[in-house]
Amino acid sequence: MRYTAEPAFVLHARPWRETSLLVEVLSAEHGRVGLVARGVQGPKRHLLRAALQPLQSIRFDGVQKGELAQLAAAEAVDAAPLLQGDAALAAFYVNELCLRLAPRHVPQPELHAAYAQVRERLRACEPLAWTLRRFERDLLEALGVGLAFGLDAEGADIDPAARYRLDPEQGPRRLRSERAGERRETATGQALLALGADILPGPDDLASLRLPLRAVLLHHLGGRGLKSWEMLGELGRLGAADTGR
Repeated sequence: MRYTAEPAFVLHARPWRETSLLVEVLSAEHGRVGLVARGVQGPKRHLLRAALQPLQSIRFDGVQKGELAQLAAAEAVDAAPLLQGDAALAAFYVNELCLRLAPRHVPQPELHAAYAQVRERLRACEPLAWTLRRFERDLLEALGVGLAFGLDAEGADIDPAARYRLDPEQGPRRLRSERAGERRETATGQALLALGADILPGPDDLASLRLPLRAVLLHHLGGRGLKSWEMLGELGRLGAADTGR
């Protein structure tokens, strides 16, 4: 298979051998694609190296050979967001989710669009917790495992005043009684309704979404967590404290 001027976002790049890179990109038409970029460390290849940095929007040419494609050319479409601090860690988390959950060589137009959107939200310095919860929601939907946030697992309307555990397969399950520590792992009904309607909830409601959504993601990750969760102290720094940004 040949790729010609294929639009994609760079998810990850790491050195390979002396002068090359192994690059992972997310495209709309072919999903996640692994690329071998040979000879990119030379003094005249700085534009190519710059185009292969994470978050960069590119168009690339290449030839698929087995699991990996040989990169022939790549050019940046625009300037990638310049992120620092928590925003940079949030971008690392977004990229890691895509690397772990997006299948290779399967069209992903919805996920590609969601990535473009979260990239611009990070560029615009929108509140990080809300930006990440929306991306988690959109990623699950794009991969075909999204949840209904307006109805519970039994088909009843979500009660804004109740709390819910998120079952990865069946959706929200209402908390009937609070055992020790269980409340911390449940979302408010108001938060679920707001997420479903794409309306920013209040700080406490927004913070309640983090751990339940993490449990859903962990299920689809096969129970193996993310490096970014460790780096961010289980994303605690991206909880309620940043919702005013």
